[in-house]
Amino acid sequence: MDKQIQDSQEPAESTADRPKRRWIKNIPLLILELCVLAAAIGIMYVVVTATDEVERKAIDEEKITINEEVAEIIEEEESSHEVKGYRNIALFGVDARDGQLGRGTRSDTIIIASINQDTQEIKLISVFRDTFLNLSNDSYNKCNAAYAQGGPEQAISMLNMNMDLDITDYVTVGFGGLIDSVDALGGVEMDVTKAEISHLNNYQLCMAEELGVDYTPVEHSGMQLLNGMQATAYCRIRYTKGDDFRRAERQRDVLTAMMEKAKKAPVSTLTEMVNAILPEVETSLNVNEILGVLGSLAGYDVVTSEGFPFEDNRAGATVGSKGSCVIPDNLEENVIELHKVLYPETDYKPSRQVMNISTEIRELTDVYREGS
Repeated sequence: MDKQIQDSQEPAESTADRPKRRWIKNIPLLILELCVLAAAIGIMYVVVTATDEVERKAIDEEKITINEEVAEIIEEEESSHEVKGYRNIALFGVDARDGQLGRGTRSDTIIIASINQDTQEIKLISVFRDTFLNLSNDSYNKCNAAYAQGGPEQAISMLNMNMDLDITDYVTVGFGGLIDSVDALGGVEMDVTKAEISHLNNYQLCMAEELGVDYTPVEHSGMQLLNGMQATAYCRIRYTKGDDFRRAERQRDVLTAMMEKAKKAPVSTLTEMVNAILPEVETSLNVNEILGVLGSLAGYDVVTSEGFPFEDNRAGATVGSKGSCVIPDNLEENVIELHKVLYPETDYKPSRQVMNISTEIRELTDVYREGS
């Protein structure tokens, strides 16, 4: 099949288009990265109180692509009984306020949660939604289009194909719940800089107008307790140094703060937090699998929080009709670095599939990067 650049329906966005009334449209990138792991954190408590409210979505594993060389490695490990205690789960946030969490909507938040069940360590890798990748069907676009085209199966295949992973499970969270979740936890401690204050309060103003509620302005910099509205606005900020990359980092910082606070919270508080997002959760995991992964939550720690492609190996350019994209300078090198982060004991060599995709990305984007 010929490789092709797929048209995007998303127009490029400039700083001049800073949202005042558009925050709901773009909010998944800022809240769902938080909601989705918050859901995972509390979900084992829901087993006791509301398991029938957690929808287990059957996933068609025949539709999930795992690169041939990766599949061979897995088979060898299984046959030799050398399977390590890693579990990778895809976490998606989608712009769906109507409860429709499947195909047809873009996954504006994409996280790989790598859980080491032997060491009880969690590593979070944000895949920037505008990253130019193979959508797993030999068309190239912003990676968040994969979910819209083929739901979680295609989105998982996109991650596996471009990154040599073996993901088969996912959790998807739709719009809503972060404000109530943070408030249920009693707020989160965050270090707000002077440059962030005006943007944080501007986003609060926009959200308050949309929701018809009041808000409490942040008046000083430094470490402080943010309520749900303030924490959500903090995650919105993209106009300081670091733009979208720093925004994704803020999201992971708040997510980690929520997790650490949730670990110390009573069951009643966690139940309230989870109930705030339950209507917006869909997962392929069943109750026993959830308990197996998260049953010892208090012992788990987030030890890594990164963004993919990595900072020293990515570029930005306007790619045809798709608008502004994040482009891996060299996908092979990014995948090597990713595996070094996820599996530090492994000296990884990318598969032929990844090497081919890396070449295609360079060929499809060089002309746009030269003109940028």
